[in-house]
Amino acid sequence: MSLSTFAISDASLTDGVPLRRVWAWLIDLAAIAVIAGVLWVVLVTFGLLTLGLGLPLLGLLPVVPFVYHVGFVAASAATPGQALMGLTVRQDDDLSFPSLVQAALFTLGLYVTLAAGVVWLGVALFTVRRRALHDMVAGVVVVRKRALTAAPAFGNMRRGPLDA
Repeated sequence: MSLSTFAISDASLTDGVPLRRVWAWLIDLAAIAVIAGVLWVVLVTFGLLTLGLGLPLLGLLPVVPFVYHVGFVAASAATPGQALMGLTVRQDDDLSFPSLVQAALFTLGLYVTLAAGVVWLGVALFTVRRRALHDMVAGVVVVRKRALTAAPAFGNMRRGPLDA
């Protein structure tokens, strides 16, 4: 069955999402730091082995967070931090997976919002579906993954041909 056959309330989709998003972001921040640290060691080593010719590659380090977020959101609809916190990024209108363009807008908007001041993220506390400004610009919503799954059958009873 598709999601359209179930009536999913906004409350069940977004219950506890703002706090989970903060924890997910902290987990992702730690993962990005590890990736950037390993990449820095590799690039510095490469730069020294090439007698300095490879050192300009260190200029790639600032794009690591952007590639991390866009890659994971476009490929699996959640960064590792979001997945650990039970969150997923979906299109706002039909709850389908976000496109690559939406993932890029979502990520770019997040970094612009963070640069403008974290207080702007507080908008999510007052909007429908707890959407931040960058969610609205990208046309996505962050929801609890568990709320998207169909409710299991009661006990050991299964739906039969007569229950349709």
